[in-house]
Amino acid sequence: MTRKRVLFLCTGNSCRSQMAEGWLRHLKGDQYEAFSAGMAIHGMNSYAVQVMQEAGVDISGHRSKLLSEFAGQQFDLVVTVCSKASESCPLFPGKTRVVHVPFDDPPSLAAELTDDEQILNCYRRVRDEIAGLIRNIEKAGG
Repeated sequence: MTRKRVLFLCTGNSCRSQMAEGWLRHLKGDQYEAFSAGMAIHGMNSYAVQVMQEAGVDISGHRSKLLSEFAGQQFDLVVTVCSKASESCPLFPGKTRVVHVPFDDPPSLAAELTDDEQILNCYRRVRDEIAGLIRNIEKAGG
């Protein structure tokens, strides 16, 4: 059985799209090939890596990637996880289904916070919301 190819697209490919890629590999890697990219490269977010590790998903080996690295590749599903990526999402060839499932930006949620535990809680909430999407990705078109 051929696995479906899914690309998660975000602004900087540092947090939400990386968590989604990690979750899909972890929960449904036998059914899907997971990829993530951004419109820019912001590097990996250390809080995202930490909260995913808490959930048993290691994304520490991931790297921030530009969408252009995937030029010419076919995807069954492209999921934009932030509004900026949705607004600037290019057209994909063939039968690629593009869906927008927005998630809050953890760095923005935590911007005014100074307590590490409160900051991590912002990331945990979004991590868990993304896990919910992945558990039901078939409903999103996957």
